[in-house]
Amino acid sequence: MRTDDPSRRRLLFGGVALGTGAVLAACTGNSQNNSSNDSGQTKVNAGDNAAPGKAITMGFSAPAADHGWIRAITDNATKQAALYKDVTLTKVDAGKDAPAQVAAIQTLIQQKPDVIVLLPQDGAQLTSAGKAAMGAGIPVVNLDREFSDPGASRLLIKGDNYGMGLAAGQYIGAKLKGKTNPVIAEIAGIDNLPLTQDRSRGFRDGLAQYGLKVTNRVAAQFTVQSGQDVTANLLQAAPKIDAIWNHDDDQGVGVLAAIKQAGRSEFFMVGGAGSLDAMQHIKSGDSPLVATVTYPPTMASSAVSLARLIAQGKGMSDLVELQVPKQIVLTSETITKDNVDKYLPLGFKS
Repeated sequence: MRTDDPSRRRLLFGGVALGTGAVLAACTGNSQNNSSNDSGQTKVNAGDNAAPGKAITMGFSAPAADHGWIRAITDNATKQAALYKDVTLTKVDAGKDAPAQVAAIQTLIQQKPDVIVLLPQDGAQLTSAGKAAMGAGIPVVNLDREFSDPGASRLLIKGDNYGMGLAAGQYIGAKLKGKTNPVIAEIAGIDNLPLTQDRSRGFRDGLAQYGLKVTNRVAAQFTVQSGQDVTANLLQAAPKIDAIWNHDDDQGVGVLAAIKQAGRSEFFMVGGAGSLDAMQHIKSGDSPLVATVTYPPTMASSAVSLARLIAQGKGMSDLVELQVPKQIVLTSETITKDNVDKYLPLGFKS
């Protein structure tokens, strides 16, 4: 993971705002000669948020690392916090389920950290814990799995589940454009999760732009074994397939194992999340996997950086506004053989 480049992180978050500010400055002329009262409404990057500031204690909790993406979340948060001399990271065991994590957060609140970064076991069930922290004057950064009440967090930073499915659908649709009645399969994650539902909705919408639809759909559990099991069943039920979208690159390890075992090669496959394993397959061309759409666990690094700014009362230096935004949704990008080298340093190990 490339989590040690503060200038790159500022560029990722501030590029749009900086570009806009530059255009506005060009339109209004030299600020020294501008007599209007709104000269403070435009600016070029000022300040260095990476410089040490007020020492803070940051609480962190995420589910157990039994999945490559979750492991990367915790690793990235830990490494990012270590880059700041003014941050002490207090990690709290999330336990085996949502009630256990609620209890852990309640204990953390009693320790009075300056800010908490929280990836919930379940967003709805951890909402009360987020509200309790906010009520105690502790800002909460809600990481990825969204609380049911926006008042339970100061900031939500998450991936774009709908955009992930949309990107996969558009990629597959473009490759199958003009093909008559193609067979398109979808291997989803846990069906009762809103994130899975959003991904599937985006996938349907992406395909619909090309007049296509999902022909065969199965759901796994975001695990290697479940991916292998449901794919084996899918391949038996569908003697011919043109394309597969698999929602998750971790379960994709099992998906590819089942495909290899069945000796099937007539289709191409798109993954989801952006694991290092998937990128290596894309680069080498040794499997049906030709692309993956990102859902970056680097969001944990960004969450830590933003939580630090919130606790120190700072804003994002490339933004005109004085405070960190309320919500940040990361773009889902499509990785293919043409651009995989650029993304390899951001891949996570399944």
